[in-house]
Amino acid sequence: MSDQIITAVTNQLHAIIDPYTQNKLTANKGLVSVNVDSEKVVVHIRRGYPVRAATPVLAELVRDSLNSVDLDKRTLEVLVSQEIVSHSAQQGAKAVPGIKNIIAIASGKGGVGKSTCSANLALALSAAGAKVGMLDADIYGPSQPRMLGISGKPEALENKQLLPMLSHDIKIMSIGFLVEEDTPMIWRGPMVTQALEQMLRGTAWNQDAQDIDYLVIDLPPGTGDIQLTLSQKVPVAGAVIVTTPQDIALLDARKAFKMFEKVEVPVFGIIENMSTHVCSNCGHEEAIFGSGGATKMAEDYGLDVLGQIPLEMAIRQLADSGTPTVVAEPESETAKRYQSIALTIAGKLSAKKKNFSSKFPNIVVENS
Repeated sequence: MSDQIITAVTNQLHAIIDPYTQNKLTANKGLVSVNVDSEKVVVHIRRGYPVRAATPVLAELVRDSLNSVDLDKRTLEVLVSQEIVSHSAQQGAKAVPGIKNIIAIASGKGGVGKSTCSANLALALSAAGAKVGMLDADIYGPSQPRMLGISGKPEALENKQLLPMLSHDIKIMSIGFLVEEDTPMIWRGPMVTQALEQMLRGTAWNQDAQDIDYLVIDLPPGTGDIQLTLSQKVPVAGAVIVTTPQDIALLDARKAFKMFEKVEVPVFGIIENMSTHVCSNCGHEEAIFGSGGATKMAEDYGLDVLGQIPLEMAIRQLADSGTPTVVAEPESETAKRYQSIALTIAGKLSAKKKNFSSKFPNIVVENS
């Protein structure tokens, strides 16, 4: 009877679609085991993304699917674990020690809320159970130190590497830690790209012996030197484009997508920020920047709209105070939107081809 139950349960699990990867729940060795004893059936599934927030959803999917299976009066127990691994990036980019996956958050133009989205997405990934880092790559206008509520200067190690700063359980590196807040960075392109590489590779991300699952890079707006350096020399697993529904913002967002397409960095999708404004007095909702723009762009390029974030005062106030929405108001509707977007990005990444380069030794052939 136990073998029959295992077979029936396994067959039923093959039919479940993971809502975060859009693949079968059992794909890529997602089903670890189905164990049956006289009292219970234990189903163990493993995900390639953080599962702290996703476990209730996944467990309910499994339970609903197995309602039709006769467990012969046994109880059902669902175990969900995570194993986040490195995934493939563009060819020719050298891996960064201590970092499994790099996600770039980009926008075609400034003022669309990209940095606020970056901070909240990083915090959402951390709250979901991942080890997360943040690299503030906006050399000319670093904002993450203030948004994440941290000040001071990073400690230098004997090997001249810098220890990342820590806030809200996220490791952070920014040029904002190394210069005064009101000091302008009057640098030419080569100096900027050198600073980016130094911050990325000169930071001891895993000094505590814990690798970072996701390094979120908050890019400056546009498609200039920093974006080009990143896409050519940094192993980016994927990018996310932030835009508003406004036509002008969408024109530049399309350029950002085209840039990533040219350098073979996959784009996970689009976040439509400032999607609608909800009046705090009467509750009236209005699309003051237009509507449907991100959806149209997604349709044109075969992308997904990862989510829509409203224009509300609390988002700005909380970011300015150093406690973004996801940590200040984790149960709010807006925080849940950020959390859903973060899990969708992580799920899409987990479905990508894995990076097996660390599994193989370097082979050198010499003439003797």
